[in-house]
Amino acid sequence: MSTGPGVDLPAFGFGAAQMGNLYRVTPEDMAEAALEAAWDGGLRYYDTAPHYGMGLSERRLGAMLSTRPREEFVLSSKVGRRIVPNPGGGAGDDLDHGFAVPDATRRVWDMSADGVRRSIEESLERLGLDRLDVVYLHDPEEGPEDQGLDEAIPALVALREQGVVSAIGVGSKSDRTLARFVATGALDLVMISGRYTLLEQPAARELLPLCQEHGTSAVAVSVYNSGILASDSPSPDSSYEYGRVPREVWERAVALAETCREHGVSLPEAATHFPLRHPAIVNVTLGMRSPEQVASNLSRMQAQIPDELWEAIDAMGGDRAL
Repeated sequence: MSTGPGVDLPAFGFGAAQMGNLYRVTPEDMAEAALEAAWDGGLRYYDTAPHYGMGLSERRLGAMLSTRPREEFVLSSKVGRRIVPNPGGGAGDDLDHGFAVPDATRRVWDMSADGVRRSIEESLERLGLDRLDVVYLHDPEEGPEDQGLDEAIPALVALREQGVVSAIGVGSKSDRTLARFVATGALDLVMISGRYTLLEQPAARELLPLCQEHGTSAVAVSVYNSGILASDSPSPDSSYEYGRVPREVWERAVALAETCREHGVSLPEAATHFPLRHPAIVNVTLGMRSPEQVASNLSRMQAQIPDELWEAIDAMGGDRAL
């Protein structure tokens, strides 16, 4: 187990965005089978959010976890967006926000102290559980960031002091935003989305040194940079940061893949393990949709990476903040 302040996190976790129909429908039987396979495979950290499918991810995840011993897993969800009724909605979908679910509800930004408390209560109701271990402020850079700093974080600190949650943090795609919040000294954890990967590590410039200075642990997500590192043979048509991959980024991914092959390791295996080399990063969490994806990710998590590969990758140099 890797230890983060307030909670003990295993080295790997289950990201449940796909349980909320991220980009396309995840059939109910597939979602149930994926969650069962993850548990049976030994995964014990699960991360979700109200944002993921307008609460669908929380409901599906809670249905599985509510049948398991509560002391055997670590659960995180997020605050910042609340889910409210959508007047006149229901006939459309939420694909503009990335989720294949009906638009009977909508999101509202609310990083007030009251909004934080209400969001947690609503998440627990959807999950069917009595507590969250970790609560992250979700994507503050996309909403009222200053309110998140001035109101949400003090509210989360108070909830931690009251024992309502064990650890608090912020999750974001912006290393600048995460650094701003870490500098308060209030956080136990940050969830870094795509900013510290095998391909590029801009978080190493300011964010991760700040984490070490303040005793803040980090969870790395989106470690495949939205697709470019998910295949052993990166294509120029691969997805990178949810768009087309720039040529120089693709060329670096191809060079990394070749170096990995020379050492008997696949590119996704190396990408899965790479973030854990940094002393501030205690966990890598991967998104999963099907039992087949769970099996593939478990295999990657269990791969043995020779030190010689890391030495070869380090010798490749480069700015790594493409």
